[in-house]
Amino acid sequence: MKLLEGKTAIITGAARGIGKSIAIRFAQEGCNIAFTDLAIDENGEATAKEIEALGVKVKGYASNAANFEDTHKVIEEIVKDFGRVDILVNNAGITRDGLMMRMSEQQWDMVINVNLKSAFNFIHALTPVMMKQKAGSIINMSSVVGVHGNAGQANYSASKAGMIGLAKSIAKELGSRGIRANAIAPGFIATDMTHQLSDEVRAEWEKQIPLRRAGTPDDVANAALFLASDLSSYITGQVIQIDGGMNT
Repeated sequence: MKLLEGKTAIITGAARGIGKSIAIRFAQEGCNIAFTDLAIDENGEATAKEIEALGVKVKGYASNAANFEDTHKVIEEIVKDFGRVDILVNNAGITRDGLMMRMSEQQWDMVINVNLKSAFNFIHALTPVMMKQKAGSIINMSSVVGVHGNAGQANYSASKAGMIGLAKSIAKELGSRGIRANAIAPGFIATDMTHQLSDEVRAEWEKQIPLRRAGTPDDVANAALFLASDLSSYITGQVIQIDGGMNT
């Protein structure tokens, strides 16, 4: 039997990148997929077709994860369409990097709202559903900079540190109801964002990694699969760093 057979997952910001890889990995293990993005464009439609080909139910929803009312409405729609929600992956995120002395209030607010408030919105909306089911796995996508900090990313680091604190708090708050909450903190992962860096910069990054390579979205997706499945049924309130040993 597949690890997530018959279960339903919501993955935010999953039309591309790491979110898409998680959605596909879950679907390969029999999970039905509801994914959200600001708009379901060509990328979103292509992702839906790719997932559908794996023999599971899938639907993309256009929704602003940073908006409280939008999120509650889309959760109602998803529950109506799928009947239940077993897994939530809070993956939506953006960067607006800059040194603190030059960072605008808008840069700060945008990153905190999209990266951190969106997770609050989805957890808030899904808590009654998971409590009724007496089961659920919540996965917050953090970052190694949320654990260790990074110059020029005060807003991003703060938002990702908040994702860890949120997961740990929810783990304590909802554990008695059978709901688990964990965080994943990826390091240097080969995505469209890192591909924009020069070969020299990427090579310098890889020298700092004991495994001597960048991670892949599949590396992150496999960890998410573990936390979503019953293989991790006694694991909650934890942070898994997927960084090739960079911050050991």
